[in-house]
Amino acid sequence: MGVGLFAMPDAPHSTLDTPAAPTGGPAKSAAPPPETRTVVQAPPKTPLLAIGLGVLCVFLLIFTVVLWSEVGTRNGTIVQNGSRLEQLQASATQLQGQVDASKVDAAKLQKQMDDTKAQSVQDKADLDASKAGAVSLQADLDKARAQAADFQSNMEEAKVDSIKHQGEVEVAKAQTSVMQAQWTKAKSDMVQLQTQLTEANTRNDDLQARLDQANKDIERLNKAAKK
Repeated sequence: MGVGLFAMPDAPHSTLDTPAAPTGGPAKSAAPPPETRTVVQAPPKTPLLAIGLGVLCVFLLIFTVVLWSEVGTRNGTIVQNGSRLEQLQASATQLQGQVDASKVDAAKLQKQMDDTKAQSVQDKADLDASKAGAVSLQADLDKARAQAADFQSNMEEAKVDSIKHQGEVEVAKAQTSVMQAQWTKAKSDMVQLQTQLTEANTRNDDLQARLDQANKDIERLNKAAKK
């Protein structure tokens, strides 16, 4: 604001001068002095307007500073929120990648589990077939043992008959030789069946071990899938 708005006007001066007192003569004969009047001038309205404008300017300045401060604070908040939003978006992208990787790993584990289950079913079927074969071989072995026992009994009977019938010694010897050959063949068959039974039991043990390992793999894959 201009300095002139706040300048106070000079005080008004009276335009009437007081006449000088008489220097001589008696007081009674002196004329009465004329009446002195002071003219009072009204104060101007300019200082009140200037004060009002000054107060308004100060208020506007304070309001502008406060508003500017709030705008700056709001801009800072917006920048912080934008940065936080970017961080959250980056974290969400990273989490989505981890979820996708977990889904891929879960699919691989599921495929391994399915393959292991299929192999386990196949091993179980092979084990059952091998057990059935072992049962059949055991029956054949028992039958061969029974036949060998019969051949042994017949051979003993043939020996007794050869002692009783000296005339039939050659026939008895021939029968004995035949029975001996049959006995030897029965023993050979029995050994062969025993070998086959041993091999079948070995295969059964191998298949049982593979089945146990497959079950362990299935349990391990189930635990890994649950994690």
